[in-house]
Amino acid sequence: MFKKILLTLFSFQLTCMATFASNPTAPEDDDGYRLWLRYEPVTNAAIKVEYLKYASFIANTEKGEITGSALKELQTGLKQLIGKRVPAITTAGSRTGGVVFSLKPATGDSAAKEGYQIQPVSGNIVISAQSERGILYGTFALLRHMQMQQPLKNLRISSTPKIRYRMLNHWDNTDGTIERGYAGGSIWKWYELPERVDPRYEDYARANASLGINGTVLNNVNASARFMSQEYIGKVAAIANVLRKYGIKTYLSVYFAAPKTLGGLAGSDPLDPNVRAWWADKVAEIYKTIPDFGGFLVKANSEGEPGPQDYGRTHADGANMLAAALKPYDGIVVWRAFVYKADPDADRFKAAYEEFVPLDGQFDPKVIVQVKNGPIDFQPREPFSPLFGNMPKTPLGMEFQITQEYLGFAAHAVYEAPLFKECLESDTWVNGQGSTVAKVIDGSLHGYERTLIAGVANTGSDRNWTGHPLAQANWYAFGRLAWDHQLSAEQIAAEWTQLTLTRQIKSREHIVKMMLRSREIYIGYNTPLGLSRPWMGVHFAPEPWQSRGARPDWTATYYHRADSAGLGFDRTTSGSNALSQYRPQVQAQWNDPDKTPLPYLLWFHHVSWNKKLGSGRTLWDELCHRLYSGADSVSWMQQQWELARNDLDTRVYADVAGRLKVQRREAIWWRDAWLLYLQTFSRQPVPASLTPPDRTLEEVKKSVNIYLMR
Repeated sequence: MFKKILLTLFSFQLTCMATFASNPTAPEDDDGYRLWLRYEPVTNAAIKVEYLKYASFIANTEKGEITGSALKELQTGLKQLIGKRVPAITTAGSRTGGVVFSLKPATGDSAAKEGYQIQPVSGNIVISAQSERGILYGTFALLRHMQMQQPLKNLRISSTPKIRYRMLNHWDNTDGTIERGYAGGSIWKWYELPERVDPRYEDYARANASLGINGTVLNNVNASARFMSQEYIGKVAAIANVLRKYGIKTYLSVYFAAPKTLGGLAGSDPLDPNVRAWWADKVAEIYKTIPDFGGFLVKANSEGEPGPQDYGRTHADGANMLAAALKPYDGIVVWRAFVYKADPDADRFKAAYEEFVPLDGQFDPKVIVQVKNGPIDFQPREPFSPLFGNMPKTPLGMEFQITQEYLGFAAHAVYEAPLFKECLESDTWVNGQGSTVAKVIDGSLHGYERTLIAGVANTGSDRNWTGHPLAQANWYAFGRLAWDHQLSAEQIAAEWTQLTLTRQIKSREHIVKMMLRSREIYIGYNTPLGLSRPWMGVHFAPEPWQSRGARPDWTATYYHRADSAGLGFDRTTSGSNALSQYRPQVQAQWNDPDKTPLPYLLWFHHVSWNKKLGSGRTLWDELCHRLYSGADSVSWMQQQWELARNDLDTRVYADVAGRLKVQRREAIWWRDAWLLYLQTFSRQPVPASLTPPDRTLEEVKKSVNIYLMR
C-alpha cells in the first residue's frame, strides 16, 4: 500500500546527465544541485588578493586515488572561487605561494588518522594529515573556509572526528523506490549497473566527503536477498569503485533469511554449521569483488523481518554469526536495536531495552548495536533511548533519521540539528552528571573501540537531491555533527545558509532565525506537550482517531491514550513503568507531572483535561494554545523567508515560498484534526481568545480520506 501511495505522490525522476563535477560553470539560476559546494566567485576584493597569493601551485606528493580526488576538488574550487586554474606539481621544493598536501606517518587510532591540520608554513598553505582521507577532509575544510570568504592570515585549523564510523543509511529498493523517501526515486540505477555508472554518484560522494561521512549503506534495512546475489554484488562493486575515491566505504543491509531464500538451505539458524558456512562463503565472494567492503547492517525480528529469534536464538547469536564470517576482513556488523513485539499489554517504549540489555557483553567485538535516538520511532520529539548508558560492554551507535518521515515529508521546513543536539546533549547519569548520550556514542564514556553514528538518508533523484531545498541543511547538519557533535545548531545553520543560499548578512539572519525555530513550530501544530503518533497508516496525514490495526501499537490511539479523564501515556510506576529503565536522576526529571517539563509531559503521564500546568493554563487550554501558536507561526516563517527574497536565487525563493504555503495549509489541517478529535473527550470549548475551526471533525476526516485516495 505504501509503495503505491509513494509512487502516486512522488514521480520517479530520471537524473540529468550534467553534473557539477563535469560542468563547474554555474547556471544563471540555481537548481540546488550543487548543494553547499557552489564555489561562488569571491566578491571581497582584499580577500581575493590574499587567496591569489596561494594559487601558484598545488603540491601533491602522493599517487593515491583519494589525494587525487582532493587535488581535483581543490582545482575545481579555486577555479570557481578566484577564477584561476591552479597547476598541480609533485613536490613544492623551495617554492612558495601554493597549497601543499603533506602526509605524515600514521599514529593513533583510526579516527585520529582521519584528522587534519591547515596552516601557513614557509609561504605556503599546508594541509597535513596521517592519511589520504585526512588530506581530503582538510581540502574540503579549506574550501569551506574560502567559500565563507574568511582570511588565510594566521589560519590555524586542527580537527579530528570524534566518531569512527560516520555513515548514511539508504532505505532504497531494487525497484527504484525509497522507503520514507520524499525526493523522487533512488539515485542508484540498478537496472543500468554495472555497465553504466551514473556521474551523479561522484557528486554524491563529493558532498558526503565534504562533511567527513565515510560510509554508505546502499539499500533498505527491509532488505531484499537479491543484494547477496552475484548479479547485485557486481552492481554494488561499480558504486563502491566511485565512493572509494572519496574515502567512503560501501555497506549492505542483509536479509537474515538469505541462506534459505537465496542459498536453498533448509533454514537460516545462526548456529547451524551449514548456515555459517554459507555466510562465510558469501562474505569471501563479496570481498573478492569489493576489497574494502565495510560490512553489514541488519534489521532482524522487527516488524515482521526474519531473524535469529525464529530459531530460538538471540540477537547476539545472529550478530556474532555474521561477525565470524567477517573475521578475516576489516568489516563490521551493525545490528539495529529497533525491535518490538505485538503485545497488547506491553509498552513499545520498553522493548529494545528489555531485549538488548540482558545481552550486554555477549556481542562479538566486530558488532555495533545501532540505537534510534528515542525509544519509539523518530518522533518530532522523544526522550533519549534508555539503552544509551545501559550497555557499557557493547558499542552502541546512534541512528538519526534525516529524511522527514514524521516531520512533514518534503512539504514542511524543519531544521533537524536542534533535534540531534537535544538527544546528544541529554544526560544519562550512568557515571554521574555529564554522562551525555554523545559521550556514550563517541566511546569516551565506556571506552568503546568502535564508534558509530548513522543517518537515514533524505537523498533522491530530484535534481536538488532532497526535494525541499531547506532539507539539504539536515543532510549537512548530520554530517557536521557526525564529525564534531560539539558544534552548535546555530553555527551549522549559519554556515549552511552562507554556503548554500546567500552571503548577505541580514538575509542570512532571517533564514537562520527561521530554521532554528522551525522544529518547535512544527511540534506546536503536530505533537505538542509530548504527544506521539507513529501509527502504521500514513505519516503525512492527521489521523489521531485511527484505532484499527493488525496490532495495537500500529494504531494512533495506542500512543495518545485520550479518554474522558485526560490525555497521555502513563509510564510511571502506576502505568507501564518505562521510567524505571533510566537512572534515578533521569527519572526524577520526568516522574512527577508537576515537575515534568511540558515538552515531555504526555510522554510519561496521563493528565487530566482540567489539570493546571506550570504555564497557568489547564491541559486543554494549553494544548489548544500550542496547536494554534504552531500553525500561526508558519505565517511568521513565511515572513522571514520573504524578508530574504531579494538576496536569494529566484528559483530557490519560489520553491520554498510555495512549500511554505503548503505547510501553512497543512499546519491548520493538523491543528484542526487534533483539536476537534480531542475535544470529543475533553468536552470543552476552544478558549475564548482563539477562533474555533471553521469545519467539523467529520469534514476533517473526509478531507483525510480524500487525501489518502490520491
